[in-house]
Amino acid sequence: MPEIRQNIITRQWVIIANERAQRPDEFRAGAKPPAALPAHDPACPFCPGNEAETPPEIHRFPAAGQWQVRVVPNKYAALAAEGELVRTTAGLKRTITGVGIHEVIVESPVHKATLARLGDAEVERVLETFLRRYHQVLADPRVEAITLFKNHGVAAGTSLVHPHSQLIGTPIIPGEVRERLETALRFYDDNGHCIFCLTLADEQRDAARVVDENEHFLAFIPFGALSPFHLWIFPKRHCASFGCVEGGELPSLARILRRVLRKLGDGLGDPDYNFAIRTAPKESEQVRYYHWYVSVVPRVSKLAGFELGSGMFINTALPEESAAFLREIEVP
Repeated sequence: MPEIRQNIITRQWVIIANERAQRPDEFRAGAKPPAALPAHDPACPFCPGNEAETPPEIHRFPAAGQWQVRVVPNKYAALAAEGELVRTTAGLKRTITGVGIHEVIVESPVHKATLARLGDAEVERVLETFLRRYHQVLADPRVEAITLFKNHGVAAGTSLVHPHSQLIGTPIIPGEVRERLETALRFYDDNGHCIFCLTLADEQRDAARVVDENEHFLAFIPFGALSPFHLWIFPKRHCASFGCVEGGELPSLARILRRVLRKLGDGLGDPDYNFAIRTAPKESEQVRYYHWYVSVVPRVSKLAGFELGSGMFINTALPEESAAFLREIEVP
């Protein structure tokens, strides 16, 4: 019989369609072999030698010589970097000038590279760049919230195959972020505990949905995962903001992120995916009730009429089976 589970953190209900459930390896059946890409594409604006084709860079590592990671403004930015924040209200119509920050983090000079197949040190450099830009962009008085994300593959929304991520700093707190904060605050008020910390402890104790773990992070498929192989990476130390990452935590995050992406790639045939760093906005960086984390969503299923009409998801993969499948995949 199907089971309806609640994702306690998002408060969303999801139908776990047991009778329609696919075995984990069946999600690989329709996968196409990844296209053979060159190490360098002369037509790619992100490849070395084509730096003049992008807006002037904001940051590069290392500062001299051949770069390994590079940050540039998005050429087709969703928000304008220049301008004042102005709010306007006319009856029921409210607007804010579209100012903010939209950047591209070029993750490697190698055109065919992927985060899953970079080395741990290379992934760590990318995350160091995330963290540097997070702090610098959040210092802009117009910016209230930052979203760091990656689109891998056409189904995930990417338009350029060269490995890159994006950062968007918005002058408002997005509705879903505020909703997650309010849900977490209500739980904290009722129970005196962070729901994320309790979920972390529960998943460690249960272990059925754990995919990978190291000293500082736990990767697991939530009990109420909204889609097949939807996966979260939680820091074990409570902190509301990605900006609080310190010491050995960044190398640990690089290792577990690379391993998780490699497991998904090897197990599911290099699926398209999105990942996002979900972090508290500027005004909530020190709260006790919220907990930053990484969300990874493989695009191995599609939304249909029921999801669009109800806002409720149908997951045809049992989270426990999906996690067991990924645990067994050996990563070099």
